Amino acid sequence: MIWLILFIAGLFEIAWAIGLKYTEGFSKPVPSILTIVSMIISMGLLSYAVKHLPVGTAYAIWTGIGAVGTAIMGIILFQESKELIRLIFIFLIIVGIVGLKFIEST
Repeated sequence: MIWLILFIAGLFEIAWAIGLKYTEGFSKPVPSILTIVSMIISMGLLSYAVKHLPVGTAYAIWTGIGAVGTAIMGIILFQESKELIRLIFIFLIIVGIVGLKFIEST
């Protein structure tokens, strides 16, 4: 269950990272509020997860999920680069996340 909570925290990290683009420097109220709420939820879930997991592992997985998800959403929403080398490095982050999960589960 704690891994699911950490995964959801990572999804909210993606939401607030993408939300930052839509806030336009926190000048738009609705996107700003949604982004701040996403930040609070993400941090709250992460803080709960680190009660049960090593902080380094939880933080690395949380940021990894956020980085991969944000990069993918940037490609989809903002037509950011999908150059092969970039996709390979995104894949390597995924390998690291899976590796950390596997090591902590044993």
